[in-house]
Amino acid sequence: MLTKKPVFPNVLEVNYQLGEIIGCNVYVVYDQDEWLMIDIGYVDTVEEIIEMIRQLDFPLANCKNLIATHADVDHIQGLAQAKTMLRTRVAAHSKAAAPLKSGDKLVTFAEISAQKINMDMPSVEVDDLLKDGDKIKVGNLELEVWETPGHTDSQLAFRLGNLLFSGDNIFRDGGVGAIDAHHGSDLVSFIQSLQRIRESSVEWLLPSHGPIFRKDDQLIDATIERLNRYLHMSDFGTCAQDWPLMDEWEKELAEGKFPESS
Repeated sequence: MLTKKPVFPNVLEVNYQLGEIIGCNVYVVYDQDEWLMIDIGYVDTVEEIIEMIRQLDFPLANCKNLIATHADVDHIQGLAQAKTMLRTRVAAHSKAAAPLKSGDKLVTFAEISAQKINMDMPSVEVDDLLKDGDKIKVGNLELEVWETPGHTDSQLAFRLGNLLFSGDNIFRDGGVGAIDAHHGSDLVSFIQSLQRIRESSVEWLLPSHGPIFRKDDQLIDATIERLNRYLHMSDFGTCAQDWPLMDEWEKELAEGKFPESS
């Protein structure tokens, strides 16, 4: 048997447990004889993760839920296989249910033709639809569901006391989950989700990528400021609200202004 290396009481993270990066952050929350997983990662690491969990002396039959933070391939490609192996239920936001059931490669980022990315996206049925304010119980613990759209329209976070499993909302370097219109990104919603995290009393953010870190209000403020600028720039196309540069140019054209000669 392996020795558990919890990052916090009743919380394991697979990369920390293994001492190496094998994919997105996969969290195991446990109490008494029950446990659940938040995200699962790619299909090619599912067997390794489940074998590790077995060797940590978690009864495989007692997996209460496989929870998806959102419907991106790097988080959920292995859901179908894990669900079959563990004979458990999958929980996700209602807006993740359709692309998961259909195995939608575009919405899940499994296929990005311009970058020659084309991965399998096994379909999986979502058994439990989650919404803001729902409570997920595991043993005597209770996770509170937060809807935090922005990166995708199905992005969820989960609060456990002073911890927030924060998905792709923000990372330790101030980066955020990819912003892409066809993938369901929305800058206004993203800013609102970050403001909710910033204003909350949580102390630790447990993201879906990279190291766990203490909530830093200055870092979140700087990220919000950056996303606010994107609302009025061309960087993310139709995710922007407007592009003031074009209004400035229209005014200059009306005034007959031409580029200054050198």
